[in-house]
Amino acid sequence: MTARRVVGLLVLALAAYFAIIGYRGVYLLQQPAVGLRVLGCAVLALPLVGLWVVVAEIRFGLATQRLAERLDAEGTPPEEEPERLPSGRIDRDRADEAFERRRVEVEADPADWRGWYRLALAYDDAGDRRRARAAMRTAIDRAEAVPR
Repeated sequence: MTARRVVGLLVLALAAYFAIIGYRGVYLLQQPAVGLRVLGCAVLALPLVGLWVVVAEIRFGLATQRLAERLDAEGTPPEEEPERLPSGRIDRDRADEAFERRRVEVEADPADWRGWYRLALAYDDAGDRRRARAAMRTAIDRAEAVPR
């Protein structure tokens, strides 16, 4: 199953979940007790927050995909991920070496989105998802600032 199909199925499942939650929120708003009405408002806010999160994540994923396609079109795809151990985990020493190269690359040219993209991959390989996402957001911002 492709990633797009998985995302589509998850969005459909979330839509169904949001519909059920919305129905319950409307039901609570119709109750005579003030506390239940307040709870109904809070329950109705949950799908809105969930929708915002889903849209933000999809936009982030699509922007990341566009950058990967742009690198491929330029003929400079990111280097392969570090070697894996027999257990399937990434070799930490190799990941640290790759991270250090990418950090130096970004420090040499902080305006280049390509370096930030590769740094994000290096962070991800090193297991630091928070910094990987921050570096990818920087890459997206820098790439959008540069015309194609």
